[in-house]
Amino acid sequence: MPQVSKKNSGFRKLALAGLLLGASFAMAAGPSKLSKELASVPKGQWVKVIVQYHAPTDQDLADAEALAKSDEPTKRLGLINSVSLTLKSDSLASFESNPNVAHVSVDHQIFQTSTTTDFYDQAVNAPYAWSSGLTGSGIGVAVIDSDIIDQGDFSGANGSRLVYGGNFNNDGTNNDFGHGTHVAGILAGDGANSTGSKYTKTFTGIAPGATVLSFRVLDGLGVGTDSDVIAGIQEAIKMQSSYNIRVMNISLGRPVFESYKVDPLCQAVESAWKSGMVVVVAAGNDGRDNSFKNDGYGTITAPGNDPYVITVGAMKPEGTPQRTDDLIASYSSKGPTVIDHIVKPDLVAPGNLTISTLSSTSAALYSLFPQDHLAMNYYSTMGGAASSPSYFILSGTSMATPVVSGAAVLLLQQNPWLTPDQVKARLMKTAYKTFPKSSVAVDPVTGISYTDYYDIFTVGAGYVDIEAALENEDTAFSTIGAAASPAVVANAVGNVNMVTGSSVVWGTSVVWGTSVVWGTSVISGTSLISPSSVVWGTSTVTGFSVVWGTSAPTASATALADDATVSYYGEK
Repeated sequence: MPQVSKKNSGFRKLALAGLLLGASFAMAAGPSKLSKELASVPKGQWVKVIVQYHAPTDQDLADAEALAKSDEPTKRLGLINSVSLTLKSDSLASFESNPNVAHVSVDHQIFQTSTTTDFYDQAVNAPYAWSSGLTGSGIGVAVIDSDIIDQGDFSGANGSRLVYGGNFNNDGTNNDFGHGTHVAGILAGDGANSTGSKYTKTFTGIAPGATVLSFRVLDGLGVGTDSDVIAGIQEAIKMQSSYNIRVMNISLGRPVFESYKVDPLCQAVESAWKSGMVVVVAAGNDGRDNSFKNDGYGTITAPGNDPYVITVGAMKPEGTPQRTDDLIASYSSKGPTVIDHIVKPDLVAPGNLTISTLSSTSAALYSLFPQDHLAMNYYSTMGGAASSPSYFILSGTSMATPVVSGAAVLLLQQNPWLTPDQVKARLMKTAYKTFPKSSVAVDPVTGISYTDYYDIFTVGAGYVDIEAALENEDTAFSTIGAAASPAVVANAVGNVNMVTGSSVVWGTSVVWGTSVVWGTSVISGTSLISPSSVVWGTSTVTGFSVVWGTSAPTASATALADDATVSYYGEK
């Protein structure tokens, strides 16, 4: 994939304002010397421009100096007979009347690409959506998490895009944990705190125009209960029509204790799905867990084990904008789900060493994980090595989940008539499906190596691809549950087959056949292709019984907490 520079969010807005503000300036006769972007800038707004002259005179340069913003001096660019300056848009007309001026352009911000993180937007082709004018505007997203603080990156033209904040956690207080704000930034941050001439990089979320609603279900230590989460989901459904809530993000989980058919947490997410919300859930961070001799298989957490929802695993961007070298994060939980044996995750997305919004330096995560602080000089010309007060680094399927939620938002802005099942089916079918057979990751703290195989229970239907989803026009059944993730069955020697019902999309036609959706490298017909004899828990009797048994293994943790918030899982 070619490199795509992120755009300054302010300048992106300029390009979208032309129809409303095209008559902002009284132009001189003949072709305008101002670029189309500048012709739509509202009066009174500061804008950074490059003025090209046929042959600039001393008077021309003096006039430009006089118009420039006092704290941002002009920059003379003799190579192209130009000058760069920041000025009030009202002053642009003076260049139109100057016969020595050839053209005036926006001084676009260009960002470096030789970094080691925050390529999640480019890996999933989000800039394609932005260039098409899709930002998630008009779509509401319910974030079921810890509290969200609008620290500046959620503000919009009409005020804050964080329009609601409710506390459903039983501690009764609003101690800032920081997880929810980071998740929300990946989903819908607009990069306001990293935009401008003093910044070398802007951290923009997948759907930077979306409306955000915060349903706080985790306490100041990142822990909650099933009932807290259900209460938040319940309230979100009540508010659905008021804020056009079309997507729900749940970056949390706990072990599976019973079938999704009776688990109250799963029933709650199914209710949200049936109400018309696309529910996106983290797969969990237990892919390294081999305590039951199952090589991390069967570790999907609830409610990600529910077949209705979109369950997301984590990839590593590998420090490059292209996705061809991206690898699965070894901590990403793997399917099938215990008890019900549902194929999970459904998709994977970038979730490793992700830079996003920091609610405040008093947030618990900021104190707990000093190794995740982001130096100011990473993205700014000021501040040196001091830690950023606006951004923070986290890793986990919690971070991958809002990437897919953002993709769903953009798809719904483009096609508001799509049902949750149609969104899920299209995102899965159009996902990128080219992976290596295996990869090895090394824990940066312990030095332990982990080998992953790119089978259906590790990467699902593939790596979410926003551009491919937006260009696709295939429409699955609109019936509720039509795109429910299928179950699988295994025999005593480990041969595994997919079970698809008559009411679901998968396997019903050439367009939605199982090998089309999941890829021919992991499935042939309804049979799964095993890349190794050690996968899926078939290497030991214990592992097999845990993954393919009809009851859940004894779990030591019962709290609703994402492991990425209690352990450092960043892989380099």
